[in-house]
Amino acid sequence: MSATNPRTLRFLSADDVRRALPMTEAVAAMKSAFRELSENRVVVPMRAHVPVPENKGDILIMPAYSPATARFGLKVITLFADNPALDLPFIQAMVMLYDAATGSPLAIMEGTALTAIRTGAGCGAATDLLARDDVRKAAIFGAGIQSRTQLEAVCAVRAIREASVFDQDSARAATFAREMAAQLGISVSVAATSGEALAGAGVVCTATTASTPVFADSEVAEGTHINAIGSYKPHMREIPPETVVRSYLVVDRTDAAWEEAGDLIMPLNDGLIGKNHVRAELGEIVAGTKPGRPDPAAVTFFKSVGNAIQDLAAASLVVTNAEKLGLGTEVRL
Repeated sequence: MSATNPRTLRFLSADDVRRALPMTEAVAAMKSAFRELSENRVVVPMRAHVPVPENKGDILIMPAYSPATARFGLKVITLFADNPALDLPFIQAMVMLYDAATGSPLAIMEGTALTAIRTGAGCGAATDLLARDDVRKAAIFGAGIQSRTQLEAVCAVRAIREASVFDQDSARAATFAREMAAQLGISVSVAATSGEALAGAGVVCTATTASTPVFADSEVAEGTHINAIGSYKPHMREIPPETVVRSYLVVDRTDAAWEEAGDLIMPLNDGLIGKNHVRAELGEIVAGTKPGRPDPAAVTFFKSVGNAIQDLAAASLVVTNAEKLGLGTEVRL
């Protein structure tokens, strides 16, 4: 590389990422990313999983390449169960973005905020495509950072007036309710039970670390749309098998879902569903090649285990907006 063409790298903090990745733009970016994925126009290897059992942790390594944008990205994300007790995030991540024409690095950014926003935006896209138009209440299971962006995304695509949050930590749920009500300008209450949270809710988002279902199937009304993003291992699930059986099931990526989604793998292994129970990938619905909600009474269920193309799409949008807004710090390599 000659001195007349120096390489520079943009470093972006969590605050930079949040400013450069507004939810409405992120939802649109996720729709495009899922369509690229379902149309096989991107290269996304299965993510590598490195367990750290002695510290109750997992490391996930997620690469993706988009020929259409001539960019590739890599995210390293860690999930350590004991971190909240240490006043550290359960999820931490870094994302690197590269120019695919030259292989030159473009940016390194804090990935925890990016992951939360892009995951919420993915479910926002699913909600926009699958939930009833008349939904006015959301039920949120979990009160962590992922739950916050889930609610923000749902409010970005539907005229939500109220939400209920259910979490085993009542103090954390109360903080969530107070802060999200102020942020979104809606009524947010703390539910004492799962049934109370689900009463009247047309959209349900689960973002927990649970290994067993967080509500009962009998509590889910006809016409409900469910987004489930918490479980990412074959032995973890948030959704009752009875709900899975009666749902119109949509996934982010079919092969990844059957590899990682305990919500689906356990009912499959128990003989309750077959692999043909997946009706569509979300990208197929975006493209119009598969239908969305079949009827107003159907229970629709979007199961997402997360995909690296979401990170690449989000990181590309972050860099584009950061350049416009003058965010981050440029370093000459």
